[in-house]
Amino acid sequence: MKISRTSNVNAHRDSWVEVNIDNVSNNIKELKKCIPQDKKFLAVVKADSYGHGAAMLAPTMLASGVDMFGVASIDEALNLRENGVTAEILILGAAPVWALPTVVENNLTITIFSEDHLDSCIQTYERTKIPVKAHIKLDTGMNRIGVSHKNAVEFIKKVQSMECIDLKGIFSHLANAEIKEKTEQQLAVWEDVISKVNTEGLLLHILNTAGIITSNVYKCTYNMVRGGIGLYGLYPDLIPEAQHVNLKQAMSVKTRIIHIHEIEKGDGVSYGHTFVADKPTTIATVPLGYADGIPRLMSNKFYGHINCQKVKQVGNVAMDQMMFDITGVDAKVGDVITLLDETLPIDDWAKAMGTIHYEIICHLKARLARVYTR
Repeated sequence: MKISRTSNVNAHRDSWVEVNIDNVSNNIKELKKCIPQDKKFLAVVKADSYGHGAAMLAPTMLASGVDMFGVASIDEALNLRENGVTAEILILGAAPVWALPTVVENNLTITIFSEDHLDSCIQTYERTKIPVKAHIKLDTGMNRIGVSHKNAVEFIKKVQSMECIDLKGIFSHLANAEIKEKTEQQLAVWEDVISKVNTEGLLLHILNTAGIITSNVYKCTYNMVRGGIGLYGLYPDLIPEAQHVNLKQAMSVKTRIIHIHEIEKGDGVSYGHTFVADKPTTIATVPLGYADGIPRLMSNKFYGHINCQKVKQVGNVAMDQMMFDITGVDAKVGDVITLLDETLPIDDWAKAMGTIHYEIICHLKARLARVYTR
């Protein structure tokens, strides 16, 4: 059942992304089964909920047991606020010093990950006289951003003594959650730091989707987890325990046939004629291309479904259009071709491209309307 679109801005095209909100709700509940009931749950909705639409999904997530949200930037946080989300929002990435007053004004929580960043918070407090809400990010082995574990204890105690910071939590991130030995090394660093500071009243979180699924394997101090890719029904790579968690892919990509014509043996299709018919062939054109986020690298490598039949994409994917071989299929202009759904997994595209499913879904552009279904 279709329930809504994000807006009417891109509602006049015959290509769209469908997001099943019941599947998102199911996925949250499945992940929460992996952890004790007293643990809080942060939903990572950065990159517009990995392309699924953060503002539209937020109410469903909250109703399904999410306690707060995590985003990458101030703008992503403001988008949630502007759409009525009042829950706590943690900005997981860097918040520029010049924008920190906006953080305070909108009751957002930042990540502090260095002395320089801490100095920025001090400057903001001097202007606003309002403490900056923050979590401290520890670098336990990711080597991206974060306070080095070597001086983390001293740094945390310093922040806790400062009136300009309202410290709400401490966190880190697993770099190799699918590799037991490396994860244990990171968790050992985490435990060493956490054991040496006063954590009363603080949120402690290091487990991502992979960490949630494997949480029964490791001994770890935490009272909150961060669900990311799993919210949308996609599994982290190479996690054996994942088979016990019933996640459902939330995203589908669909388009309608706009033209059907016949070509002869030897005729080529699309730019460069990378597909040449070896027999008389029926070609269907759809209004979907790489400007919508369909990778040109997938040209001639994937299939769609039309009227319960499998059809191959042929020829190079163009900016706004692509073609399918529908020879022998009972189809007409206006019929829907599904490119991705639970029976056409996003993982298949990722494997064909030598990438990860995160990249595929995050590349689907905003000019594809998001349609929400149950």
